[in-house]
Amino acid sequence: MRFNLNKEGEDKMFGFFKKNKKDKEVVVYALASGDIVPITQVNDPVFAGKMMGDGFAILPTSGVITSPVKGEIVNVFPTLHAVGIKTPEGLEVLVHMGIDTVELKGAPFQTTVTVGQKVDENTVLSTVDLEALNEAGKDTAMMVLFTNMDKLDTFSIATEGSVDGKSEVGKVTMKP
Repeated sequence: MRFNLNKEGEDKMFGFFKKNKKDKEVVVYALASGDIVPITQVNDPVFAGKMMGDGFAILPTSGVITSPVKGEIVNVFPTLHAVGIKTPEGLEVLVHMGIDTVELKGAPFQTTVTVGQKVDENTVLSTVDLEALNEAGKDTAMMVLFTNMDKLDTFSIATEGSVDGKSEVGKVTMKP
């Protein structure tokens, strides 16, 4: 009789009862074209201090903001500046468009998604008037925050350089 053992010496023959680590992996995409930066470099102490969660930001060259993950919309803020998404793997993601933009009461945002809507990297969450943000003196950083860090096992996200919207920028693995 032959046994298929993994590197921990466990029998893989009946491994179909266990969840594969790949089943808990979430691919993360750039929500806009622009320069990607670590969340610690944004101009807001709450976000830079990771008080809302870890993640990254993109300094956009375009106001078309797409979903950074495949999942379901769980929250659209009344001021249209932020959207919450939950993936099938359980990752909770907050997309926050600009810094201190809640004060603008939705004016520069054409957020079109609704709670319960399924999204992927091709889904436009919002079209943001970047010029209006600049004229209002607001930072245009588009932030992706993982808000349930206690459920994450590992994550690897590119945090420097130029990226194209909808391109893969990293992966998050959820705890079993």
